[in-house]
Amino acid sequence: MKAIIIDDERLARTELKKLLQDYPEVEVIDEAANADEGISKIESLNPDLVFLDIQMPGKTGFDMLEQLEKAPQVIFTTAYDEFALKAFEVNALDYLVKPVEPKRLADAIHKLQAIEQKETRAEGEYTNNSILSENDQVFVKDGERCWFVKLSEIRLFESVGNYAKVFFGTNKPLILKSLNALEERLDEKTFFRANRKHIVNLRMVEKIEPYFNGGLLLDLAGGEKIEVSRRQTVKFKEMMSL
Repeated sequence: MKAIIIDDERLARTELKKLLQDYPEVEVIDEAANADEGISKIESLNPDLVFLDIQMPGKTGFDMLEQLEKAPQVIFTTAYDEFALKAFEVNALDYLVKPVEPKRLADAIHKLQAIEQKETRAEGEYTNNSILSENDQVFVKDGERCWFVKLSEIRLFESVGNYAKVFFGTNKPLILKSLNALEERLDEKTFFRANRKHIVNLRMVEKIEPYFNGGLLLDLAGGEKIEVSRRQTVKFKEMMSL
């Protein structure tokens, strides 16, 4: 597996390369000190994996990924905890907080190996279609704002045209994903398609009430009230043994 390290700190690149010597399946073929250099090397060398710093002079790691036509697997490296998560939009595999701990690197490499075994690769294009568990973290970007958030903290996805509104805490950012695309990657044991417009986190349901026309009304932890369609009510009752 060919890898490139992109980080503006030379010592950080050197330390990561040293840690990766314990993983002969990962071959570091090059490194870059900024986003523009990283884009050039990714396009010319076509690596399988990129270790990518987030905060770099000029452009961030997020900015860099948005400029790529085809992105390899990405493991973020960052000095900031608040940047920690996996991605719907950029398909980030994992994140490592610097200084990188050997155990966290091992976890990320094992996760990569598991995904590599499952996913299919269409000519030069990398995809990550594995089912995300509630313990996985996702990257949510809305305009200039970015979040790393565990799926277990997301209580609701709401369809808004070609976008989806993501409800977690007091935040409701939009992501460029259809509800159908999200449903394919979410664990159906945790996330339930209540109706045409909503996917709810079953662990965030605080109250269930009978509703109009044979449906149900779900009260979520954030105060939202979501109607379960009559058709989905049958499935819901089967799942919940009601």
